[in-house]
Formats: sequence, C-alpha cells, structure tokens
Amino acid sequence: MRNFLAAGAVSILLTLNAGAGFAEEDVNADMVIATVNGTDITLGHIIVLHQQLPQEYQSLPDDVLFEGIINQLVEQTLLADYAEANITDIPREVGLTMDNERRALFASVQIEAVVNREIADEDVQAAYDEQFGNLPVEPEFNASHILVETEEEALALIETLNADADFAELAKEKSTGPSGPNGGELGWFGLGQMVPEFEQAATTLEIGAISAPVETQFGWHVIKLNEARDKPAPTLEDVREQLLDGLRQKAVEAEISGLTEGADITRPPEGFDPSLMRDISLLEK
Repeated sequence: MRNFLAAGAVSILLTLNAGAGFAEEDVNADMVIATVNGTDITLGHIIVLHQQLPQEYQSLPDDVLFEGIINQLVEQTLLADYAEANITDIPREVGLTMDNERRALFASVQIEAVVNREIADEDVQAAYDEQFGNLPVEPEFNASHILVETEEEALALIETLNADADFAELAKEKSTGPSGPNGGELGWFGLGQMVPEFEQAATTLEIGAISAPVETQFGWHVIKLNEARDKPAPTLEDVREQLLDGLRQKAVEAEISGLTEGADITRPPEGFDPSLMRDISLLEK
C-alpha cells in the first residue's frame, strides 16, 4: 500500500468544490466536496476516512491532511470505477471481504445502539446488591515495619522500641525497605497480600503491639500493627461504571440471544475439516 499522501495525477475529470464559499449553516456531511466522473465525494466521506487514519498522521496540519485525503479518495474512485467497468476477473476475496466488512459494520452499529440504551437507576442498584450486598466479611490490617538485614539488627531495634523510641522515626532511620521514608507504613492489606511469614506475624498481633523478629525472603522485619477492621464494601458510586459496563455487556448478550432464538441458523456439518479455512487456493477456483 502506497502512502496516502503520495502525489498522483488526480486532476483528470475532477471538480474540487472545497472552500467555494459555503455558508456555515450549509455545512453538513452530505456536502459534495469533489466529484470524479460524476461520482460525489462528500464531507462525510472525508470525515470518516480522517477518523480511520493511523495515529501518526493526526499531528499533520489540517490542510496537508485534507489534501492527502482528497487525493486518496479521488484516486481510489478512479481505480475502483475503472476496475468495475473493465476487469472481469476481480479476485473473489474482494466481494467476500466486502460481505465481511458489511457484517462487521452493521453489527457494531447494533451493538452501539444496545449499549447506548438508558439503564435505570433501579437496575444499577439491583446489580450492586447482587454483587456487593452479601460479601463475606474479610479482615483488613494496617501495619508498619522496619526491614533490616540480620536478626541481630532486628533484636536491637526491638530493645530501642521498648525504651520508648518512636517507631516511625526509627523506620525512617534504619529501614532498608521502600516504606522506610514513610515511617514504615504499609497501609491497609488483606489476607493473601503479604508473604506468609509476614502475614502470620502481623495478623496475630494486638493493636499497637510490636512483633518479635520475623524472617522473610526480603530480610528481617520488626512489625507494628496499627489498626484492624472488617473490609468495607465499596459504595455504589465507587463501582457505578463497573456495574454499568456489566449491565451493558448483559444487554448485548441478551440481544444476541434473542436474535439467535428467532433465527433460522445452520452450522457446519459434523466432521467438517476446520483446516480448510487455511486453503487460500480455494478462492481461485
């Protein structure tokens, strides 16, 4: 495929109407911008092709893009009209591709129509209640830690903490972990989010208590449990878009299911060889 902006001899029997003094109120997608042997190229054709251009073209100046698109549409029209009128052995895949493109385009139109249907607030609420109304209670923990390389260092930290040293300040000074500059705070985490040795130690502490040295694959930890709670369910507003996406997907599935039930559909016969789809030579027969 040659570059859509490549120069070409496109002036033959071409009438170009762009910039011919149209009043703003007359501008619409059906406006004829150019004609080729009587075939109209409209502003709508140009807009659609512009939307389909690769991203690298989008930063080009509008006048360059416009001229390039006009050239492409004109040249395609010239070539397509000539091929339809003069070539009797047009490859079969051209027609088959057009069939598939038509199917895909109209299917996307119908899907968009279904997706754009208004979803009632009560349906969103029902979806929320179904997904989040009966969530099992899960504990969450908020802990801080100081990470060091050896057990001896961890024991020394515990002695310092028992002498009323500030945990956060000590973490900033001694911890080798990424949470050190933040006073060792790890925030809220649930079961299964920490390595087993750390989780076992942290989740069995009393609030405010400090652990014995805990060894993990990362080194030695001194852990302080700051808080514990039951994990709160997300609010409806937190998950509204997630719920809407799910409802839209269900609507599309229901649309397809309804159409399928009312359709006369045949499927490939049993034993049909699926590898035939790879045989390009069949298109030449």
